[in-house]
Amino acid sequence: MQDGVLESAGKIIDRMAELKALSQDVLKNSSDIANYNAEFKNLQVQLYQMSETKFNGVSLFATTYKNSAGADTPARFNTVGSGNTVSIFTSATGESGSVVSINKSAMLAALTIDASDVGTKKTFKEAETTGDEIRSFGSKTVGGAFELGKVSVAVFTQALQNVATLRAQNGGSVSRLQFAKESVMQQKTNLEAANGRIMDVDIASESTQLAKYNILVQASASMLSQANSSSNVAMMLLN
Repeated sequence: MQDGVLESAGKIIDRMAELKALSQDVLKNSSDIANYNAEFKNLQVQLYQMSETKFNGVSLFATTYKNSAGADTPARFNTVGSGNTVSIFTSATGESGSVVSINKSAMLAALTIDASDVGTKKTFKEAETTGDEIRSFGSKTVGGAFELGKVSVAVFTQALQNVATLRAQNGGSVSRLQFAKESVMQQKTNLEAANGRIMDVDIASESTQLAKYNILVQASASMLSQANSSSNVAMMLLN
């Protein structure tokens, strides 16, 4: 679910970059640019709403994390904090042992870029921030979104790289889960085979034993019959 939302976010950033390129076309008039700008703002609102996606009542994306003092702190891109990790036990019992941790991605922080230094990691700040060059591609409302002309192509590129980083982290967790699943399935197969060796009947051995005891029973009956007939002959001679 989380990776699917991030994939859609990447497509939206691609569309935003396309709108930026179209707006710079010298053949476009002011009406065309205004239309591009309107779509650009609406896409910012869509990105914000996607960051609020929940699965079974659990938020898929982190906006805050708890610091060492236990206080909520705004989530920073590519920084894992406590309270935003879902731990899955991958042992046979599912209660202890090996654990795969899935982190809630800080998507809004990843989409918050400092235009003056695109490589720095930022916490989420909605739309444009007065007095600096921070731009966020997520906005609660269209009115709070920033204009298309106030962002450079480098900012779009960095936003795409940030989303790709979050997806790569998700891919690593999914890969671990898949291998953990294969390991558990192999343990299940081995345990079933071991149980079979303990519980299943050895047909060849049991058949041989049955034949052996059948022969002994028949031989015993034959000897008893002969013994009985011998005493009858002796009685006849005495008579």
